[in-house]
Amino acid sequence: MKFLPAALILPAGLLLAAPAPAHAAPFADPAAIDAEVARFTGAPLGTTGGAAQPVDRRLRLAGCANPLSLGWYAGRRDTVLVQCPDLGGWRLFVPVLQSAPGQGEAPAVLRGEAVTIALAGPGFSVTQPGEALDQGAVGAWIRVRTAAAGQGAGSQPLRAQILRPGLVSVSLGEE
Repeated sequence: MKFLPAALILPAGLLLAAPAPAHAAPFADPAAIDAEVARFTGAPLGTTGGAAQPVDRRLRLAGCANPLSLGWYAGRRDTVLVQCPDLGGWRLFVPVLQSAPGQGEAPAVLRGEAVTIALAGPGFSVTQPGEALDQGAVGAWIRVRTAAAGQGAGSQPLRAQILRPGLVSVSLGEE
């Protein structure tokens, strides 16, 4: 049996006893991200000019050692790009609540409200019941889910434009 010299054993023992380096929190706090977006836009969450909805609390984003980077995405001032500048960081796109021209601040459709979804294409139109996943004024684009999709897991929401209170339209376009 061979023994290692004491000079080699001591440094290894010191490495095991050394305190772990300070790292950022294991996950980013979604409420802190909401606060940063509100500070950046100058408007509170859910108001015109502010984030349309809070950051999804189910997200498990890595904590950042550096301050978050915020900026307007694509220059239209309708989406805030939030980034963790750390190596291997993440990015989020946070939609900003816009008021439709001439409609003021009153939403025509509220989140969770039952709506009629009109699907229109060349030579046909179909309506079906659904649920609004966002709120918005007439002319705004929101996410909706069909009533049938609400019962199946993994269904994708549709993007629809609000035509009037309770009615949204999904244009299938011409092919």
